[in-house]
Amino acid sequence: MIHKVFCALFLLLFLQGCQKEDGVKMMYLAHTLPQTHPVHKGILEFKKAVKLKSGGKIDVKIFPDGQLGSERETLELLQIGSVAVTKVSAATLSNFVPEYHLLGIPYLFKSKQHQFDVLEGEVGKSILEKGSKFWLRGLCYYDAGSRSFYTSNKAIRTPEDLKGLKIRVMNNQMAINMVNSLGGSATPMSFGELYTAIQQGVVDGAENNPPSFVSSNHYEISKYYTLDQHSSVPDVLLIGTKYWDTLSDQEKVWVQEAADESSKAQKVFWNESVNESMEIVKKAGVEIIIPEKALFQEKSKSVLESFEKEHPEMSSIINKIKNQ
Repeated sequence: MIHKVFCALFLLLFLQGCQKEDGVKMMYLAHTLPQTHPVHKGILEFKKAVKLKSGGKIDVKIFPDGQLGSERETLELLQIGSVAVTKVSAATLSNFVPEYHLLGIPYLFKSKQHQFDVLEGEVGKSILEKGSKFWLRGLCYYDAGSRSFYTSNKAIRTPEDLKGLKIRVMNNQMAINMVNSLGGSATPMSFGELYTAIQQGVVDGAENNPPSFVSSNHYEISKYYTLDQHSSVPDVLLIGTKYWDTLSDQEKVWVQEAADESSKAQKVFWNESVNESMEIVKKAGVEIIIPEKALFQEKSKSVLESFEKEHPEMSSIINKIKNQ
């Protein structure tokens, strides 16, 4: 982490010198995904729109593939001002901004349409703004699909099949509680270590969306993919308030408009990627299981109940989401 922070600071100081020469304001954007990922394609649209709207006065330099660290590390780089923008999962962000925990509640959203009606409406915008007090201002949401279970040796057809299975989850309490409520043994682990962990039997499986299942090559060593779609945790495009505060009012409008446009484009890229990914998975001989989702929904209800007991102040937001 220290090494990456110094690298980022060095890049910042070096490129700041370049800014003074040509008058272009550089915006450094770091994320952890490969350049083939639909979210990266959405970020390229953000870069294009920023440059176009600003007439070339602002340019975005992208550092993909985790060049500047993990999601948590890039958030810390935003907070200290050495990187301007990042894209992280709302699950990772919830460790910094508590309200993002809401978006990981199992089966909170009735459908994809319901999810984005919520995220692009009053509730979603208010959550984006909550991060400002932690120096992390949300710009927009990106579609990260629905997360489902995949396993190496045992098919999951009902929640009972999870009993005794070690399932890798993100280091996020909601994800841990969700797997445990269904009878599995939640095992937080770095995504980068997961391929080897599945291969060696350290864990029995994991949970993720189709594009990530494919881009990670986990489909090569996982025989079963159960589309229970237990959670739909979005990705979030964020700008550090230290950088945001250096922008003029007009520049802020350009950046926000560019983010909104990139969000629309990214949804199209995402849908295309899901279809392509599922074709790859099928051709690889992975068994696709369509379970009865109601069984998983019923068994995971305790996660929401526990969350509301622990965070009664968020019950009103949950009710707004349910009633929208």
